[in-house]
Amino acid sequence: MSVYFTDDHEWVSLEGDIATLGVTKHAAEQLGDVVFVELQDAGDTFDKGDTIGVVESVKAASDIYAPISGEITEANSRLDGEPALINLSAEGDAWLYKIKISDKSEFDDLLDADAYQALIA
Repeated sequence: MSVYFTDDHEWVSLEGDIATLGVTKHAAEQLGDVVFVELQDAGDTFDKGDTIGVVESVKAASDIYAPISGEITEANSRLDGEPALINLSAEGDAWLYKIKISDKSEFDDLLDADAYQALIA
C-alpha cells in the first residue's frame, strides 16, 4: 500500500482502485481539539479540488479538499460520535473516506512521504 500527501495536509493511501483519505497528523495537531466532522455520503462523486467535507476544532473550521477524483464508497461514520478520534489517530482509525478512484494519473501530483516531511519542516 502506497501513501501520498497533499500540501493541504491530507493523506491518501492506495490499494488497487480504492483510496483511503484522511487528514494528516500534522493537520490534526495544528487544528487542536476536533469537535465536529462533516462528511459527504457514500455514492457522492467529486472532482479533484472539490470541497468534500469540513473539520471543526476549538480553533477553526477547515475545509477538506479532494486530492483525487472519484466516488465515495464509504464515509467513516465513527467520526459522527467521536470527532476527537482525529486527534488520537489522524493517520489510522480516523480516516475520512474510502474512494473508488476515477483517474490514477492524479496521484502523480501528490507528494511522497519525504516531500511532505520537507513541506512541514
